[in-house]
Amino acid sequence: MPLPAATLAQLRAMVGADQVLTSKEDLIPYSFDGTAALNQMPGCVAFVTSTEQIAGVLRLANSTKTPVVTRGSGTGLSGGSLPSPDCIVMCTARMNRILEVDRANLTMLVEPGVTTLAIADAAAAVGLFYPPDPGSMKISTIGGNVAENSGGLRGLKYGITRNYVMGLEVVLPDGEVLWTGNKCVKDVAGFSLKDLFVGSEGTLGVMTKVLLKLIPKPAAKKTMVATYSAMDAAAQTVSDIIAAQIIPCTLEFLDRTTIHCVEDFAKVGLPLDCEALLLMETDGHPAAVEDEAAKMVELAKKNGAIEVRVAKDEAEANKLAAARRSAFSALARLAPTTILEDATVPRSELAKMVRFVEVVAKKYNLRVGTFGHMGDGNLHPTFLTDERNHAEMHRVHEAFKEIFDEAIKLGGTITGEHGVGLAKKDFLPKFLGPASLRVHRELRKALDPHGILNPGKMFD
Repeated sequence: MPLPAATLAQLRAMVGADQVLTSKEDLIPYSFDGTAALNQMPGCVAFVTSTEQIAGVLRLANSTKTPVVTRGSGTGLSGGSLPSPDCIVMCTARMNRILEVDRANLTMLVEPGVTTLAIADAAAAVGLFYPPDPGSMKISTIGGNVAENSGGLRGLKYGITRNYVMGLEVVLPDGEVLWTGNKCVKDVAGFSLKDLFVGSEGTLGVMTKVLLKLIPKPAAKKTMVATYSAMDAAAQTVSDIIAAQIIPCTLEFLDRTTIHCVEDFAKVGLPLDCEALLLMETDGHPAAVEDEAAKMVELAKKNGAIEVRVAKDEAEANKLAAARRSAFSALARLAPTTILEDATVPRSELAKMVRFVEVVAKKYNLRVGTFGHMGDGNLHPTFLTDERNHAEMHRVHEAFKEIFDEAIKLGGTITGEHGVGLAKKDFLPKFLGPASLRVHRELRKALDPHGILNPGKMFD
């Protein structure tokens, strides 16, 4: 049923009449996120600009038992910000202020609507570095990054979003405001509540301020590309690099399908006569970078690389990294619907998993391109399909069942960085097991007894 007129009237009084959207044409852009083939019309969209407004909206929603789905830029790939039927979509994209950059304590305080790129640029402007770099960093917001615990290309060396969250201001479902964490590097007083909210996908509270850790900017960086006639050789190169006690900031791979799509899209001169491409980057002290880069080139050649190309300057390095970041966009040009997943396995099992994806794609007569983060075992099998073809979409779903089952069997996980959301909640019970799933449910019920926050996501 539609939202009651009284609820809409109270919303308009809280945030401003012009900040509440109800007409069908205005709601359509908020009926989906970056996840393919999922859509649902909300009851309304409310734009909020302060903690006080968010607290008011949640108090109203809690008292009327109205579902609320918090949304930033809507770039998520697991249906995490997909509306519930007749819900309030609470959009925080306009809360986009950088409140403080504290060089003395290496921290930055931001609102949830600040883009990841804006945070990285603000840090760089004062000689500091914010490492998490999801593929959507130009448009994704930090609130969504924290809610999904996003990763990125630099995850192997620098970790993921969780590793850079020092504190959070969170509005609980009943409207109460909670602060957790601080600027202290060492703080073991009580439960680590901030870690409970990181990765909670908007189901436990709404983040209104984020205190981030920054680190000194690396003095130098070197980028290389190696190509191989077999994925196993690329995977062995990665294993050998780690065994040599080198932790590169980036170790990315593309398979043959993705290489051809990226080159056609970005035209950066990638070689096309290979089965696998490895993008390698090392950063740090200039002398260490030179030494590590030389060893990485040596190990790539030792494992039979067809060619190893070293970027001659920063412009070429940026072009090569941008080519990898364009993989999803490049593949998306080939079919009306692009379904990108993020099954993750131990690094030693990656080549086996890539081969398994190829076998499954042939079994179900599907087109697939695979790329991802070889350094941390996070691969992105990307099926190229058409959501209007229901029979093919069924085959895609069956293929992903097998892929996630295999990832779990190999000691991996159903999601390395995209989250569970709606797209993968059917696979979560098998991954978690009954005891862990029970604890998840009880935590959620304790914080949100009426179940108003992002209902239907992660688990029922």
